Amino acid sequence: MWVVQSAGQRGQVLVLARDVPAGQVLGLGDLRVVAVAADAGVVPFAERDSVLGRKAKVPLVAGSLLAPGQVGTDASFPPKGLSQVALAVEAGGAPPDLTPGERVAVLPGPVGAGAVASTEEEAASPVAGTVTGVRAPESAGGPRVVTVLVETGAARRAVRLDHPRVVVLPAEGREAP
Repeated sequence: MWVVQSAGQRGQVLVLARDVPAGQVLGLGDLRVVAVAADAGVVPFAERDSVLGRKAKVPLVAGSLLAPGQVGTDASFPPKGLSQVALAVEAGGAPPDLTPGERVAVLPGPVGAGAVASTEEEAASPVAGTVTGVRAPESAGGPRVVTVLVETGAARRAVRLDHPRVVVLPAEGREAP
């Protein structure tokens, strides 16, 4: 009986009200309160003063629960061993509802006439990463800019991809549909 009762108890915790880029100082307008059944790993509402006025160490996504390690005195983004790459993705080259936080694979698009990849392996190997930003096209029919966090060793390969295509990967522990 005690297990069932304690599983149903909810506590008030902090959630991001909007996207917050790494390095930005958290203010009241960046946070909201929700009631969830969470034991540890999130900032309780009662401890909000411990995060207000501190910098986001990583990009924070609206709607996600705030963890204590995501804020500090300085931004540590991108983390060591990772780099951000900005890709010009043409219409149809990524899902229209692509959002920050999604795990993706970046693949080469169709190779135009006369274009040759530097190696066969480079042409066929996707680059996995996490979307950190999506910017709308600057003009009608223009490319969207999709920023992806990738392993530093794969960053050069990612920026060399002609006509990159972005595919959302299934969540870890789930099989692809």
